[in-house]
Amino acid sequence: MDITSMTAVELGKRIQAGELSAVEAVKASLAQIDKVETSVHGFVTVDREGALRRAEEVQKKIDNETLTGPLAGVPAAIKDNLCTKDMPTTCSSRILENFKPTFTAEAVKNLEKAGVVVIGKTNMDEFAMGSTTETSYFGVTRNPWNTDHVPGGSSGGSCAAVAAEECAFALGSDTGGSIRQPSSFCGVVGIKPTYGTVSRYGLIAYGSSLDQVGPVARDVTDCAVILEAIASHDPKDSTSMPPGAGGYDFTGALVDDVKGMRIGIPQDYFIEGLDQEVKEHILSAAKVLEEKGAIVEEFDLSLVQYAIPAYYVIASAEASSNLSRFDGVKYGYRTPDYEGLHNMYKKSRSEGFGAEVKRRIMLGSFVLSSGYYDAYYLKALKTKALIKQAFDRAFEKYDVILAPAAPTTAPKLGASLNDPLKMYLGDIYTISVNLAGLPGISIPVGTDSKGLPVGMQIIGSCFDEAKLFRAAYAYEQTRAYERPELVKASKETASEETVSAKAEKAASEMKTNKLSDEAVRTMEGGDR
Repeated sequence: MDITSMTAVELGKRIQAGELSAVEAVKASLAQIDKVETSVHGFVTVDREGALRRAEEVQKKIDNETLTGPLAGVPAAIKDNLCTKDMPTTCSSRILENFKPTFTAEAVKNLEKAGVVVIGKTNMDEFAMGSTTETSYFGVTRNPWNTDHVPGGSSGGSCAAVAAEECAFALGSDTGGSIRQPSSFCGVVGIKPTYGTVSRYGLIAYGSSLDQVGPVARDVTDCAVILEAIASHDPKDSTSMPPGAGGYDFTGALVDDVKGMRIGIPQDYFIEGLDQEVKEHILSAAKVLEEKGAIVEEFDLSLVQYAIPAYYVIASAEASSNLSRFDGVKYGYRTPDYEGLHNMYKKSRSEGFGAEVKRRIMLGSFVLSSGYYDAYYLKALKTKALIKQAFDRAFEKYDVILAPAAPTTAPKLGASLNDPLKMYLGDIYTISVNLAGLPGISIPVGTDSKGLPVGMQIIGSCFDEAKLFRAAYAYEQTRAYERPELVKASKETASEETVSAKAEKAASEMKTNKLSDEAVRTMEGGDR
């Protein structure tokens, strides 16, 4: 088996056994990046020299038995909205093109403590606002299963990089489905933990009450191991929760046994708007779990139709507040031509933010304005509370809930971006989980007639990730992991798709194995 085809846990075992070194693992990932990155564009920054240097340091600690964990020496990627000290963190936005944090996000620090080697930062929708990874300032990311199609978003770069075997696993963030939906589109496993399980310290905020960091990997075991590594109570994050009675033992739930587990299927999720092939795959997966001893029932969840408007009012309101800090004064992009302070603010933000970010800032500012606060924002908060109550009632009867991760498989590039409302409606099955602060995991359950992956979402009660892992692991034992054969975009799509010249130049640098400081600057929009 190729090094890049191994799961994170398999690779970690080989490194601990001395069959491979951390340096060899990192070199294999870098070679894979050189091979496929021009087609996929999953990364905005690759820290080639830093990763090799870090791999050497980790290998020494493995050799002297200082590092003995399951992830020591394993190469990973980080979504570009998680701060990494002295490594560019851009949120795939022009306004942060030259930003290098002076500190590292807590989740990333926890990975580093476990001996993980960070090889780079992945592409994303600008400031995590989007569902396709097409709003990035640095160009689109393409789905490794078929590069005519999107990888999903906003963690599309992380999911595409894992699916294309450019790294063993990656971290993403999930505000309204941004880990689970692209995981579904790319045929990988991704989990959004309960709000407060993973520290948000160092995560550049989009919607502070909704954002959560989580892992993307090739199987359920990897996700459990990674979540154990990054979960922690962090005094620096006021929303960070101490562990429950079970602590952070997620791998203990990896048992092939769902006998007696009560599984609910919301009727509301299987009505008009859901692709027939997706529906058949989800119900087939439910049948598999039922055959393994689970009790599967349909039920009425209610309030689903109110989730999208409530989510976009709350998320946009929080975004308009969070993004007010980017003004061209302290860091990031500043317009070169301005007259006076107010004009500098206006032009820097107008030129630095993309169209989707501006749209959500304007919507958020509108719903927070004095004349509309009660009519929109306050009403959305009340709806959020009602949605949480609906889930609480469901979990009084069921251990987990099965649902689609997305209404369709991955759409073609450009199909959603030209119709923002259609893109927003694509989040219908994921956003309720964020509004209620619940954990949710997406696992692959097959492919459609076009050969694109279908993902199933399993939702659990707060801090009940163990049940998610148990159900997901039991199903996973019934099917083999499917690898994408990289299908390159057609000439027609390539000619229609407008890809940033900066991204194309950076990808060319990667292909020739010369990702220098100049290439990194190219991806970030120019010299510092």
